[in-house]
Amino acid sequence: MCGIVGYIGKKDAFPILVKGLRRLEYRGYDSAGVALINDQGELNVYKSKGKVDNLCEYCADKNVAGSVGIAHTRWATHGEPSSRNAHPHYSESHKLAIIHNGIIENYADIKMKLQGKGVHFQSDTDTEVLVQLIEYIMNRKQLTLLEAVQVALYQVIGAYAIAVLDKNDPDQIIAARKQSPLVVGIGDDEFFLGSDASPIVEYTDKVVYLEDGNIAVIRRGEDLHVVSILGEEQELNVKTVDIDLGQIEKGGYPHFMLKEIFEQPECLTNCMRGRVNVEADHVTLSALIDYRRQLLEAKRIVIVACGTSWHAGLIGKQIIETLVRIPVEVEYASEFRYRNPVVGKGDVVIAISQSGETADTLAAVQLAKERGAFIYGVCNAIGSSIPRATDTGTYIHVGPEIGVASTKAFTGQVTVLTMIALAMGEAKGTIDRDEYLKIVKGLSEIPDKIREVLQTNEHVKDLARTFTYAHNFLYLGRGFSYPVALEGALKLKEISYIHAEGYPAAEMKHGPIALIDSDMPVVVIATHNAMYEKVLSNIQEIKARQGRVIALVSKDDDTISKIADEVIELPDVQECLEPLVSTIPLQLLAYHVAVCKGKNVDQPRNLAKSVTVE
Repeated sequence: MCGIVGYIGKKDAFPILVKGLRRLEYRGYDSAGVALINDQGELNVYKSKGKVDNLCEYCADKNVAGSVGIAHTRWATHGEPSSRNAHPHYSESHKLAIIHNGIIENYADIKMKLQGKGVHFQSDTDTEVLVQLIEYIMNRKQLTLLEAVQVALYQVIGAYAIAVLDKNDPDQIIAARKQSPLVVGIGDDEFFLGSDASPIVEYTDKVVYLEDGNIAVIRRGEDLHVVSILGEEQELNVKTVDIDLGQIEKGGYPHFMLKEIFEQPECLTNCMRGRVNVEADHVTLSALIDYRRQLLEAKRIVIVACGTSWHAGLIGKQIIETLVRIPVEVEYASEFRYRNPVVGKGDVVIAISQSGETADTLAAVQLAKERGAFIYGVCNAIGSSIPRATDTGTYIHVGPEIGVASTKAFTGQVTVLTMIALAMGEAKGTIDRDEYLKIVKGLSEIPDKIREVLQTNEHVKDLARTFTYAHNFLYLGRGFSYPVALEGALKLKEISYIHAEGYPAAEMKHGPIALIDSDMPVVVIATHNAMYEKVLSNIQEIKARQGRVIALVSKDDDTISKIADEVIELPDVQECLEPLVSTIPLQLLAYHVAVCKGKNVDQPRNLAKSVTVE
């Protein structure tokens, strides 16, 4: 979703802002802009449709001087993608400029009232309504910018992260947040703003994550000052961030997505470090130590998530029910929050989100918490909103994920859910000791198994060329492999724009088989597990209808390999761990098909990395 960057200090702001916008390109956007106050007191706003490169070209002959500024990448909500609707937005007098991530739900009513007062608008956005409201309040009530922002935010309904400049007070940025992330970086006589820490870490590792309803008063030459919308002083909670700059660079790979696919062995090693002991015979999670009673006495577990995280939740459901023997439900957070779910005391709600800022998942957490459920977060972004809102949780520690299509975060989430199941199963005595030791050892070997699968990259690349011009794909799997089929289909349609669907293999006969012909590639996860014979029958049904089968099989398979059109071999692992290896070639297949089609792999159209609005 939209990206926010800000700077105030002694340096030239423009290069810092532009570099920050590039750091945030992974969030998805359709236009970009910058606002700067120069030494002559001029407030200049420059913006353009398209990429940050377009903005830089537009600014090539413009005055971009100034040591204070704000910048933005926009993902359109209200108003089509255009330079007119791009941020920053001026107030009518051009004395104020604002950038905004989120949605002002009651913007239409406010806009109508302001138009009735003679205010003129230049865009179709809800954001311009907010800056016009702030200026109207300043002028009518003779308030400072901070006071006017407080009054304005008290009147708006919706989610926001904003930063505002006032040309009459060039030594200040006012920033505020509600249900949309905003981070303030504290440097040496300088401050930085970001939607996350990635634009900041190059300059400082000291950050403050603004809490909901708080306003940051960032003034040159003074300490950071944080107040609530009602003006109450807030205590600063300064965090130290630990992000390696190399993690947010491509490192020689053509795309972040390919880099992140190949990072997975190291990432999962980091995910398990300190949790799976060196002897690979025990799993320890601090959450289970600190909240043993709440977790082990749970009547049921409800997993809430969106997109790829929801697919991870489906795998988590199967492994928790298998090893812990308590019922698990998996809910789309967007549906959970808008019905009247039966959830409360005695339930454990596991919220899964890579960014920790997913609006629907955060709202589901708040609803469940209000009803007395115990909340467990599984997130990647340290210090994000969901970890701060939960009772306990586990970070997946896979490092920043820049590619919009999730890869390493998915396998990290599945790894954490597997460790939760193992730790709970052992503590409750619901898993046989020998089986427990076998799975823990198998889990510890997963990074090496993934390295083995990654050696199929060139084979998958060649295979992808064959299927680049397909219009539809079908993905089939059973048991633990069904959610992998869903995830494989999602990856393909996200980045290649080919229509793809995932199904339980047994459901093929209940409708999807009507689609199968010689033009329909069918990807089947057909490893040698308890469902092997059933999946073999499904493949034979596909071939009888001239379907083209791409089969993921166990090494040395000698049956399905002879029937399928294309085969990708996988190393043997325990059935419950298969998703961690079988998802890798599906990530590679989606990547290479998209590259062959000339698509923007890291920034697919219409998608955003972190969905912070509904």
